[in-house]
Amino acid sequence: MRFVRQPSSICSCRANTTPPPALWMLGTPTRRQTPKGRFTIAAKHHITIAEIYETELVDIEKAIAHYEQSADYYKGEESNSSANKCLLKVAAYAAQLEQYQKAIEIFEQVGANTMDNPLLKYSAKDYFFKAALCHFIVDELNAKLALEKYEEMFPAFTDSRECKLLKKLLEAHEEQNSEAYTEAVKEFDSISRLDQWLTTMLLRIKKSIQGDGEGDGDLK
Repeated sequence: MRFVRQPSSICSCRANTTPPPALWMLGTPTRRQTPKGRFTIAAKHHITIAEIYETELVDIEKAIAHYEQSADYYKGEESNSSANKCLLKVAAYAAQLEQYQKAIEIFEQVGANTMDNPLLKYSAKDYFFKAALCHFIVDELNAKLALEKYEEMFPAFTDSRECKLLKKLLEAHEEQNSEAYTEAVKEFDSISRLDQWLTTMLLRIKKSIQGDGEGDGDLK
């Protein structure tokens, strides 16, 4: 019985079938299959994949999935700080994709987890602020109720610039006063520079004041 050797061209073809970088880790073991103590390594691999989907493949849905998986692995090692960083990425992208309820739940969860930590509690106001903005985009009344809840949960939030801005924005929105809304945002921005995410969310709210098609895409 003879064995016929495959042509060299076929062998070389097989040798060159390396999967794209973004697919290297798609076979990563599940959490149940990952030995205790190796979660951190798996989490870092998923962050690497998420970053590839963010920057190279521009697939935010898949980036979100890998950040969520990474957060789950970090929780397995009780690395809550690292898990929160991944979850905040998920929340920010979820809001951009108009998945506001998902974003709200994460911002509230991380805010509640950090507000009692002496080293992290000052960041809690930022998370509650972002959660309130997501509420605001959905419904003004939701934002008012959320603001009351956050002040009750975290009294320090009441004196924050973020909370004061929210109250001004709610008042301007109730009066359908786009000029007052813009002025409040400009005043805040002059001290604490707004990033792109906050600018996007604030513009979405402003458009609901100006009416469909009337927004000029500017907060200044």
